[in-house]
Amino acid sequence: MLALVRLPLILSYFILVNLALLVLCVVRPFHRDNVHYGARMYASTARLFGLKIVLRVPDEVKNGGPFVFIGNHQNSYDLITICAATQPGTVTVGKKSLIWVPLVGQMYWLSGNILIDRQNSSKAKGTLDQTVRKIRERRLSVWLFPEGTRSNGRGLLPFKTGAFRIAHDTKEPVAMICASNLQDKVKLNRWNNGTVLVEVLPPVAVDDSRDIRGWAEYFHGRMKEKIAALDKEVAELEKAG
Repeated sequence: MLALVRLPLILSYFILVNLALLVLCVVRPFHRDNVHYGARMYASTARLFGLKIVLRVPDEVKNGGPFVFIGNHQNSYDLITICAATQPGTVTVGKKSLIWVPLVGQMYWLSGNILIDRQNSSKAKGTLDQTVRKIRERRLSVWLFPEGTRSNGRGLLPFKTGAFRIAHDTKEPVAMICASNLQDKVKLNRWNNGTVLVEVLPPVAVDDSRDIRGWAEYFHGRMKEKIAALDKEVAELEKAG
């Protein structure tokens, strides 16, 4: 029964958010902070889903940059949970095909995000070079999901190496963004769907002490450990509450 009330509210609010974001992108296309403000708008819908987002960002990230941000990619709810951690001056890297999604795709492009062709390895290599150039020229941070796809309850998937190649080439540190488990957490007929912890870890420099694959495995292990710790903390919070 609750879902019958909640769904129209979510849909109406989501339309308003997208209209506001569209105006922002048209007024100042490709602005360095469009993604940051868009992420805040989307994150504001979490309460309508019965979710409480607890965000933790260290001062060295708030006051520093650029960074190469990497996050765990769970499902479609990432848009309103982990993306709340998007910092000013950050863009993302997404599939080129997104531009054909009505309204959302055009906003994604106008927000200043970088689009890549994953079906063409030579073009993808060129996009990595373009990402490196934008970080250097505009002092932008970039956010990537190194798993490359949603995990949908399968745990943290193996990492691709693109994010770490970018970090190595730009000499900008990697900052991990970890979100606690979202799988099967949202039930639209349940008023309170609990807490999601989102934590940004202190940045780590990618130097020559490991090769790129070694760095991918290092960050995968660190992120897996942190997500497990966040899941344990959420379980304790919900048990106490």
